[in-house]
Amino acid sequence: MTRGAKGDDAFCRVGLEEAKDYSCEDVYGALALFEQQQPQLNELGLWKLFAEVEGPLVPVLARMERDGVLVDRDNLQELFVEFSDRLLALEQQIYQVAGKEFNINSSQQLADILFEELELPRGRKTKTGYSTDVKVLERLSSQHELPALILQYRNLAKLTSTYVKKLSSLAAKGKGRIHSSFNQCGTATGRLSSSKPNLQNIPIRTPEGKRIRSAFIAKEGCMLVAGDYSQIDLRVFAHYSRDQALIDAFTADQDVHRKTAAEIFRVAPGLVTSEMRRVAKTINFGIVYGMSSFGLASQLQVSRKEAQIFIDRYFDLYAGVKTFMEQIIEQAERDGFVTTLLGRRRPLPEIHSSNRTRREFAQRTAINTPIQGTAADIIKLAMLEVDRRLRVENFKGRMILQVHDELVLEVPEKEVEATSLLLNDAMENVMTLAVPLSVNLQVSRDLGVGK
Repeated sequence: MTRGAKGDDAFCRVGLEEAKDYSCEDVYGALALFEQQQPQLNELGLWKLFAEVEGPLVPVLARMERDGVLVDRDNLQELFVEFSDRLLALEQQIYQVAGKEFNINSSQQLADILFEELELPRGRKTKTGYSTDVKVLERLSSQHELPALILQYRNLAKLTSTYVKKLSSLAAKGKGRIHSSFNQCGTATGRLSSSKPNLQNIPIRTPEGKRIRSAFIAKEGCMLVAGDYSQIDLRVFAHYSRDQALIDAFTADQDVHRKTAAEIFRVAPGLVTSEMRRVAKTINFGIVYGMSSFGLASQLQVSRKEAQIFIDRYFDLYAGVKTFMEQIIEQAERDGFVTTLLGRRRPLPEIHSSNRTRREFAQRTAINTPIQGTAADIIKLAMLEVDRRLRVENFKGRMILQVHDELVLEVPEKEVEATSLLLNDAMENVMTLAVPLSVNLQVSRDLGVGK
């Protein structure tokens, strides 16, 4: 009997004849759908993508869901206690700074304190009052201590409830292993998403996120081997734009963020500081997402004029990027859609909208989709190739997780070296671009290491 099959009408209790009829109807329905949709996929040039990528990926994802990933429940319990204590401490600190106790989770009560009592600048108004969302609190954090504390509280509370508590509960039901669902059609760009639980949104670059990742462990006698594509979006961007400066940088294995920083700050590469590099990194990825000077100014907390200077200097260095962006928007306006390198299509019905906001969003989408979508295609191809080679070469390792640009395998200790070579080779050579694909490998007992 399957888990959750408690009702009298559960399929495991249906008679054989009824089950036969139901199953045959399912098969007939699937065949009818196939016969209807195959000509449409052919007409749109999508059949090859379906037949060679998305279809073959189904059993790979099914095996990953079935195998799941082991978590350290004792570690999660320790995290729950620690995070709960920190939340209580933050709560008292917030009351002290605010000068009174209030419901921290009430946007209305928080707005009253921020805008009425502390007289901080109001932002966007909603139906229930002035907004206290992340962007508002981030903007106000430079003016008062309270907004920054609220952000810390919200982030920690979300991690505690969404991950620490939920993972503990799911692990208890799954004998220590988490069985997430991987969704092929959950995003517009083609990237995989996961649910129950969502493993894609753990903030891996924060200390708390790393602590949560450290709860994902290898079973006894095994190690976790993780391969993470290095700057894959920027490498795909270099391929599409054919910008020689970008191609040269990646081909020579240069630090692209440092190179960009040297140009926009007009300093020698050796004089680039970590803060300059951070700004350059924001610009490099911001351009990929079609970020405007307004958006960049908001993210970097600089004036719009200064942000525009950064963007202008960026395009002076990477002139091919600007040409590509102009051409892809023209193509989207002509065709009404954009595609990835494998032909994945995204319609852009608002590319000619009279509403400027909607039209500019469609333009940004036209720039970003081929980049993100192709990166998604690449990692899906890599998953297929890794899975195929593991089985053909009779390795015992199993692919258990895919998170953004990272593949994670659970591998017997004696096969770690050979499997690492297999993973690296499969990921780096699954598609040929104008620049080399690069993979960072990590071998560890848990996923908290190296991130």
